Amino acid sequence: MRVVHKGFDTITLSIQANIPPKLFEALEAERESAEDERTPRPFTYGGADFDLMPYGGNGYRFILKGGFLDAQWFFKKPHAKDPWGIRINIGSLLLATQGLGYARAYIDKTLTRLGVRYAAHQVSIARADFCIDVHAPDFELIPENIVTHSRSNRADHQSAVEDIRSNGRSGRFTSVTVGKMPGRQVIIYDKRREVIDKKKPIWWEIWNANLRAENEPELTPDDRSNSQIWRIECRAGKDLLKERWQIREWAEFDGLIGDVMAEATSKIRYCTPDPSDSNRARWPNHPLWDLVVREMKGDLEEMRSFVEPSLIKDVHRNEHIQLILGQVVGGVTTVAALEDQKKSDLKDYFKAFGERLQQEFSRAPDRIQRKFGEAKARYRFVE
Repeated sequence: MRVVHKGFDTITLSIQANIPPKLFEALEAERESAEDERTPRPFTYGGADFDLMPYGGNGYRFILKGGFLDAQWFFKKPHAKDPWGIRINIGSLLLATQGLGYARAYIDKTLTRLGVRYAAHQVSIARADFCIDVHAPDFELIPENIVTHSRSNRADHQSAVEDIRSNGRSGRFTSVTVGKMPGRQVIIYDKRREVIDKKKPIWWEIWNANLRAENEPELTPDDRSNSQIWRIECRAGKDLLKERWQIREWAEFDGLIGDVMAEATSKIRYCTPDPSDSNRARWPNHPLWDLVVREMKGDLEEMRSFVEPSLIKDVHRNEHIQLILGQVVGGVTTVAALEDQKKSDLKDYFKAFGERLQQEFSRAPDRIQRKFGEAKARYRFVE
């Protein structure tokens, strides 16, 4: 077994401040266009670039995404009686590739560009997830080997023909979740399966970049025996952070978050059963869990991968190209079917279709060029 990645996976925080009136007016005007077009709109303010969603939610008037990395910004309509007007969620991609220090600097820099002023005591951290990805081809997840408090909630998932909630049927377990948010939650799950099922190819680049840095052989995605990755993720919600640990601001977070995560791996353990001992609390840790415990004892703050941001853009760009190319092929195939083409003639039909596209351009060059400009704006973060 070997660790192929570790670091924070999610950070969520609120800011005790409202957005300036000028920013609100600019967002309000742009959101009207987004709602009319039912699509995200490029939005730039003070040198900060976003995609503005055509909807709000959970009391927030505006939701924005900060580029191709996982950063979401939630802004309320300014109101003197509701000073907590900003919420920020930093996701796994930014934290895995750039680290928590970069994420914090990015938050400060972006809010400064937006004209938001706040002090350290006006930050409230609501959630922090830390994950460790372990290459363990021979590991088999057995939910009954989890040892925790008897009142803890546990949910298991297994895969047979498809992923199903476990109910006694046979199949390979792919996930075990212990605890509930917004308290403490620990999850062990098949990260390889999730990456494949949810089409997240960037994780192969992250894992292999870390392996190359250690002069270790790279993973082969198509070979499960070579590329089986299990993720152990410890989640700390606002109740655990604020009530149990009195963590609200960054200074408290820096001083205590290592202890929070270490406590999670001591109160919830994956063990090797001892048939001679009926007291599960005395069962020894599984070697996988010992590895996780050791990793949790290190510095959790500056974990990041060795993958280059330009490579992340390349992966995202190729994903979009393949997706849209598939839509184009599907569209041309549908037109061929509607025009009663024969299967034997499809190759020539596709070859000749380029001329029809040229004709479409000649009929409406201004409209197509406008669409081109809109596409450039929509995909500006990865072009």
